[in-house]
Amino acid sequence: MRIATLAAALVIAVTSAAIAHDYRIGSIEIEAPWTRAMPPGAKVGGGFMVITNTGNEADRLIALTSPRAARGEIHEMTMQEGIMKMREVAGGLEIAPGESVELKPGGYHVMFMDVTEGFREGERIPATLMFEKAGEITVEFVATGVGAKQAPAHMH
Repeated sequence: MRIATLAAALVIAVTSAAIAHDYRIGSIEIEAPWTRAMPPGAKVGGGFMVITNTGNEADRLIALTSPRAARGEIHEMTMQEGIMKMREVAGGLEIAPGESVELKPGGYHVMFMDVTEGFREGERIPATLMFEKAGEITVEFVATGVGAKQAPAHMH
């Protein structure tokens, strides 16, 4: 009986860890990083997540690296005079104390540039996020379908 209970608890713990997919370093919490599968030949991909700063002072997401891309960048998309424009965020993305910033399609996001092998649906793409004060943390971006507009429902 005890072995069965222990085994069930272990299965629940492992399953929860696989689904939860959230990370923490210092006062920074990273919720459900995700990306999209890439069409054949594509060399860039976006990455999305929610970053929360539970600390008392601002921090900045200043860089992204991944073994799957030559480099990473932090971008913002804005509508200017009826035209959607994307630009790199100079100096990194500030996360104010007590606030959350959602990186999502059409807004702030990270870019995987010069991807070595396109992302396939269901893959987990390793990456390291660098924060000005909290430091570095390795996360995995779950690849959803091509053109997905939001994280898979089970990730929230």
